[in-house]
Amino acid sequence: MNFDVIVIGAGAAGLMCAAAAGRRGRRVLVLDHNDQPGRKILISGGGRCNFTNLGVAPDRYLSGNPHFCTSALKRYRPTDFLDLLRQHRIPWHERSHGELFCDRSAEDIVTMLLAECAAAGVDLRYGLKAGAVSGDGPFTVATGAGGLTAASVVLATGGLSIPKIGASGFAHAVARRYDIPVVTPRPGLVPLTFAETDLALIRPLAGIAVEAIVSVGRARFREAVLLTHRGLSGPAVLQASSYWQQGESIAIDWLPDLDAAAYLLGRKTERPKAEVRTVLAEHLPARLAEALTVRAGCDGRPIGQTTHAALTALAAEVKNWSLTPTGTEGWRTAEVTVGGIDTAALSSKTMEVKAHPGLFVVGEAADVAGWLGGYNFHWAWASGWVAGQFA
Repeated sequence: MNFDVIVIGAGAAGLMCAAAAGRRGRRVLVLDHNDQPGRKILISGGGRCNFTNLGVAPDRYLSGNPHFCTSALKRYRPTDFLDLLRQHRIPWHERSHGELFCDRSAEDIVTMLLAECAAAGVDLRYGLKAGAVSGDGPFTVATGAGGLTAASVVLATGGLSIPKIGASGFAHAVARRYDIPVVTPRPGLVPLTFAETDLALIRPLAGIAVEAIVSVGRARFREAVLLTHRGLSGPAVLQASSYWQQGESIAIDWLPDLDAAAYLLGRKTERPKAEVRTVLAEHLPARLAEALTVRAGCDGRPIGQTTHAALTALAAEVKNWSLTPTGTEGWRTAEVTVGGIDTAALSSKTMEVKAHPGLFVVGEAADVAGWLGGYNFHWAWASGWVAGQFA
């Protein structure tokens, strides 16, 4: 069967692209190997889907070309997606850091996208796995039901994150067959893991969550840090993980609003009989305060009998707790893929492969990864919409 456009992947970017192309009068087919569309949408945001962020801007995205996403983000903004929600009467609300969520359920977003596709005459086929993509315009997509041809093919199969919902390296494999460079994918927005020596300190603190600043290189994120039996998690750590490279250390400032040295030295005069850990527990959970004082060698004595040098060393530990992850929890828990099809091979204005007109790459399949908080969904909407204007 012949189509104008075949979109491979019925996720956020694929459905947005299909609807946009269909509205232009293009005959569009969407293929997905899953038996239902939008599976990542449905599980996101605790089932409420953090669908975009009011702070969307190019500097909230990682890419080998940090300017690549600028064009799409300028042409499709959060207000454009909110207009679509209003048309479909979907209620939403804002949470912290500009994050926008559905009031009711993530199912509202999938239902809206399917309605947009239906109105545009898009043909949707689930449970049909795409195989090899061949040709160079027209293209042929092999399937279990035979070969399908189209003038344009859109790779919208995402990355490697969350394999339990069917994530795969399909788009990367197609790119390699067409000699399109792929930036080595790695897990992003993922908990960090540590060697046993560090875990011996972290494990007894499991369950503690503290607002802190996590730094890796030049990247700094101030949000909650969660200590777990496996290592460190929480929004600040997930954000930092996307920037972390093997062998690098991270640093945590447990008291970002406090001059810890001045505070401890002041309390030495004000509460000389109090134990150091008790004083530190005025601003931190008791278990964490104790662990930090033990690590700095200040535990078990009154603060009045602790030297200025020892308190200064403790303050440094509190403000710059440095440790080196051994790795991450991997694709199983990663929320996004860092890396992917090299954006140098793509047109930022159309999302089309420069060397292969008619072949498009959208969403997480490309080397563009956003921050936590709705940024990756917005990249899916923006890149999908842009490709839909040209496919």
